[in-house]
This record gives sequence, structure tokens and C-alpha cells, in this order.
Amino acid sequence: MNNKPTKWGDKPYHSLNYYLKNIYGEKIYKIALDAGMTCPNRDGKLDTRGCIFCSAGGSGDFASHGTSIREQLENGKKLFHDKKIGSHFIAYFQSFTNTYAEPERLKYLFEEALAEPEVIGISIATRPDCLEPAIIELLSCLKKQFPDKFIWIELGLQTIHEQTALYIRRGYPLAVFEDALAHLHAAELPVIVHVILGLPGETKDMMLATCRYLSDKKIFGIKLQLLHVLKNTDLATDFFKKSFEILAFEEYIDIIISCLELLPPDVVIHRVTGDGPKELLIEPTWSLNKRNVLNTLHKELRIRETFQGRLSTPNNINL
Repeated sequence: MNNKPTKWGDKPYHSLNYYLKNIYGEKIYKIALDAGMTCPNRDGKLDTRGCIFCSAGGSGDFASHGTSIREQLENGKKLFHDKKIGSHFIAYFQSFTNTYAEPERLKYLFEEALAEPEVIGISIATRPDCLEPAIIELLSCLKKQFPDKFIWIELGLQTIHEQTALYIRRGYPLAVFEDALAHLHAAELPVIVHVILGLPGETKDMMLATCRYLSDKKIFGIKLQLLHVLKNTDLATDFFKKSFEILAFEEYIDIIISCLELLPPDVVIHRVTGDGPKELLIEPTWSLNKRNVLNTLHKELRIRETFQGRLSTPNNINL
């Protein structure tokens, strides 16, 4: 158990902002991209309905628009015109499953982003069942081709519990995630895992079990995402049937803190809440005030005098 508090700038957890500023010395923004992919949960390979919570935009509702990756990057930069920003960006392949295409097409898309001088690296959101050996090999080759830039892989795990995975129509068992993680580790490709907190039927103990499991997997980062009920999803249908309840604000803050305590200090926290499109969000409406969520979280962490990794064990710290 780690009883020695660590400070990452002004936060008691290892935020992505701190990680990037520590390396690049400036604020770095992600530009979300739509590479025109689909998903095996939508094209009929596994299902046609998508995951139960997924919007029509394939979780890429904030992605830039344009005919090419270069054009989308240019459009994305304009969104930050009123913010004080540095001179570099991360190209985030966000919409749908971004390794679900032929390697030749992926190579063209990823190269287009990596070749941009202002792009410091790419982050690729995908599924662990869409990482065949040829794609792992492609990513390894791109690492060598662009040695001064990074390639991050974001895997949508959401939960370790198989019953929940079936309900949300994830489409693969935990063993598939473990196999993909092993291959990505072997290729020295950093992995960011997406976890959704508040999935129907899951207790706090179940959510913490997912974080405890990941704390021993030597992942680079994690996104702790609040469950959003969005319009025109099957999750919304179940919500209106009163099949489950959304986490209250205070519950969510408590669960996030407990998750942070379990995660090793070197795991980079890429997200502690979520951005649901205002025009699509049904619940929880309290999540729209992101500043209040973050301020309350930071205040409660101070009150409890706790921090990321407080309950992690030395064996779980990624060296």
C-alpha cells in the first residue's frame, strides 16, 4: 500500500494535462477525427445495433469534419481559436472503430496525420477484437517511420464483468481484451483503456473490481467515463422503462476517488468525467457542468487527504 502522497502539479492524480506539459512544456489539445470507419457491432459482423449506449456518431460526436485527415486537423485547430494554446496537437481517431479497415487504408490515414508538423502523435480508438497481426505490424512500422512521435491505442473495455458486457452488446469476452493487450505490450504500443462507470446492474464494488484488475495490467492510461444516456439509443429506451438509475453526482465523485486510489501512480488519467453532447444528453444533466464536477472532485480529494495510488501495492506499480 502506498501511503506517501504524490503531487502532479496542482492535482493529487496523474492527469493527462500534467503528463503532456511535463514532456512538451505547453498545453496540448486533442483534435477528434472521423476517419470514415464503421464497427463490427454495426455492419452485421457481430450485430447491426451498435453498443447499447453508442450514439449514431459512433462516440465521435465531437469529431471534426472534412474530406481528408489534413482538412479535419485544420478545421479542428480553428475550434481552439479563443483558447491560449501551444503549437502542437494530438490527432485523435475517435469515431467508431479506427482499426477496422484494410492495413493499406489505415497506413494512408495514420501517415497523413503523423506527417503533419504540428501533430506530436496519434491516439487511435478501437476494439481489442479489431487488432489482427497485420495491423499490429503496421503500427510497429509507423513507430519506426515516425520515431519522434507517439502512437497510442485506446481500447474500449468498459467493464470486466461478462454479464454487463453481454447487456451492453460489447461483442467480445474479456479473454480477447487480454490477448490484444499482450500483443500491444509486445509491440511496445502504449494502451489507454476506456472504462464506463455506472453501467446498469453494476455496484460500486463491481466498478472497483474493474479498476483493480487494470491496476495490474501495466497500462499507460485510463479514461474513467461517466455513463451517459443519449437520445436514440437502446440505453435510452431502457432508461425510460426505469430499468436502471443513473449515478447521482455525489455517488460518482465517491466512486471516482475510490478508483483513483486503486490505480498505480504512473497510470495517466486521461479522463475523470465525460462530455455528452448537450443536444443528445438525456441524463445525467449534472455532467454538463464539467467545471463543477472537476472542482468538486478536487475539493473532495483534499478533504479526504487522499490521492491516486494510495491503495495500490508496489507490485502493481508499472516500472
